Amino acid sequence: MKRILITGITGYIGGTVAKKLLDKNYTVIGLIRNDVQAKELEAAGIETIVGNIHDEEVLQSAISNADAIIHNADSADDAYVADSIVKALEGSGKTFIFTSGSAIFGGKENGEKNDFVFTEDIPLQPRLEMASRVLINQHILQSARKNVRSIVIVPTMVYGEGLGIKKDSIQVPALINFSKEKGFGAYFGKGENIWSNVHIEDLADLYVLALEKAKAGSLYYAENGSSTIKNLAERISERYELLPAQSVTVQEAVNKFGPAGGYFGFASNSLCNADKARTELNWKPQHQSIEQYI
Repeated sequence: MKRILITGITGYIGGTVAKKLLDKNYTVIGLIRNDVQAKELEAAGIETIVGNIHDEEVLQSAISNADAIIHNADSADDAYVADSIVKALEGSGKTFIFTSGSAIFGGKENGEKNDFVFTEDIPLQPRLEMASRVLINQHILQSARKNVRSIVIVPTMVYGEGLGIKKDSIQVPALINFSKEKGFGAYFGKGENIWSNVHIEDLADLYVLALEKAKAGSLYYAENGSSTIKNLAERISERYELLPAQSVTVQEAVNKFGPAGGYFGFASNSLCNADKARTELNWKPQHQSIEQYI
């Protein structure tokens, strides 16, 4: 298995996974929307295919020329893409690694603490807002019954410098920028809600291990530590020499980041355990502290 097709290869996770695979002498192919960044990718040793991810012919052609597909485009909620990829892979025995997101654990707690820790064995009963994401994950895992080596990875709050074109994650920089606008480290409500987190390079290592070792139909959560949003806000205040951290309303988070970002990205809890990846895949994350990173 040498030829790996990656969607979202110009993004934060996709670009870092691509670099880790290139370092292990895999052939990496990126499906990209337009050729704006094609030269930059090709200079890094990545083959490129320009096309729309919603074009089934383009997908079918790209997949037929690859041994595995890693889906990292910003579409964890896009059931059309997920189903198109599954259909293109049915009966092939090829590997499909799908990137989900840990907002599926969120309870819309509005900054209140909930320290319940999810493992992959606990059936999810997600809130309505995240139900489609869980259904997509299940659909992909069940494609193992149709001879697809399907694997779902659920990253938590990702931090650290990316190894591809996009260097920054979404959540931490958004909180830093919002705090700078406010003049203080900002948290929402009590800010006692807890998020598991994982460094981008450790996460990318998990993708490589899953590609090489995981069984069909495997689900892996990815974390190596946790922090409250208030802790992050306090650290941002120190690091950027802002006023002491303060609470703002959850409504302000919703106004700024939209409902999904406000209620789930910054005001809910998202706490899980990744011992399954450590045990089954011998994953050994190296980075311990998101606070130190900030």
